[in-house]
Amino acid sequence: MESWNIEKIESLRGKNIIVTGANAGLGFASAMAIAGKGANLVMACRSKERAENAKKEILEKHPNAKVDIMLIDLGNLSSIESFVKEYKSKYKTLDVLMNNAGVMTTPYMKTSDGFEFQNGVNHLGHFALTAQLFDLLKQTKDSRLVIVSSIAHKNATIDFDNYMFEDGKDYTPMKSYRQSKLSNLLFMYELNRRIKDKGYDVKVLAAHPGVASTDLGRYIGSAKWAQPLMKLILKVLPSAYHGSLPEVRASVDIYAKSGEYYGPRTFFKMSGRTLLTKSSKRSHDLETAKGLWELSEKLTGVKFTV
Repeated sequence: MESWNIEKIESLRGKNIIVTGANAGLGFASAMAIAGKGANLVMACRSKERAENAKKEILEKHPNAKVDIMLIDLGNLSSIESFVKEYKSKYKTLDVLMNNAGVMTTPYMKTSDGFEFQNGVNHLGHFALTAQLFDLLKQTKDSRLVIVSSIAHKNATIDFDNYMFEDGKDYTPMKSYRQSKLSNLLFMYELNRRIKDKGYDVKVLAAHPGVASTDLGRYIGSAKWAQPLMKLILKVLPSAYHGSLPEVRASVDIYAKSGEYYGPRTFFKMSGRTLLTKSSKRSHDLETAKGLWELSEKLTGVKFTV
């Protein structure tokens, strides 16, 4: 398969596209690319100030871009519900939902709903958001859901006995992050299986950025001794633009198919050309995927009927 870049995107005029976490890092780079191709971009962000600053940058580069800021806290189920109601009051279609927002290797803490923070934001928040917007995806021609995972999922397992790391039991920042990223893929593949025979005009895909220079890993380098090293590492990593290419491709490539997983294929899958790639065997486990779906519904209180 040939190399892919932003120049290959056809006009997105008339399409409504939501990007969660669109004010920084991969989400901002994705938002910039999407807005530049004429889409109506909905920046789903937690901070109004940071979103406004990001919108200003987008409009400086693309003065005619259509950009709408809507606030959402993926660690708060009430905020997610409010976002969905606001979106549906404004728009009657949804062409792309890009579940990009995420946190990485945070200290042990909880969301406002009492979920362990990383799995609460990275998986459960997006699960609840997708479930409540899926009716719009179903009724929009050639719509897509894109879930952003990570190569970190390959060393992960799903611990159903302690998915939330209750009281910090067995918690390590990377163990939690890996589980959340495996959860992303299990969710994508399970949803793809559930819609396969329904005849919906919806594609469900996933992507991983490899390793890119963003602030996602800020907790890794939070210790004073690590900060000089992190600054050096960030200088040599691929840019957020390059890291965003897999998720952008999954969102807009007219040749992409449901159930596909995009990411860099070279240098241990950490950088390089954006191509179809493979996820771990565990990410395709049917029983684990079904169990996670049921657990996600139970924890969020959101029934996801396909």
